[in-house]
Amino acid sequence: VQLQASGGGLVQAGGSLRLSCAASGFTFSRYDMGWFRQAPGKEREFVTAITWTGDSTNYADSVKGRFTIFRDNAKNTVYLQMNTLKPEDTAGYYCAARFKSNTGFNVARSYTYWGQGTQVTVSS
Repeated sequence: VQLQASGGGLVQAGGSLRLSCAASGFTFSRYDMGWFRQAPGKEREFVTAITWTGDSTNYADSVKGRFTIFRDNAKNTVYLQMNTLKPEDTAGYYCAARFKSNTGFNVARSYTYWGQGTQVTVSS
């Protein structure tokens, strides 16, 4: 099983980035996918998630209206489009997968597989 996140980088405040997470080794189309982030000295926090069908999403209040999650099951990839980035969005971003579940999206322990993370740095 592998989740390979990419697309991070350094961007100025107000800019945009698109993260990708390519999955392999499991039936991607049967798994909910989520993004979490962790800044230095802070706890990991939920960012967003999407159901295995792609018909439902959930966002942390801090990113609503700025971030969009979507998936392409044909490519076994989930994306995170991040617009209007702020310095407080600076963190390592991690994608995660769980078999379709009714547990809240923001429950990190409900995710089985985790990627290695990609760093996003937003300068002011």
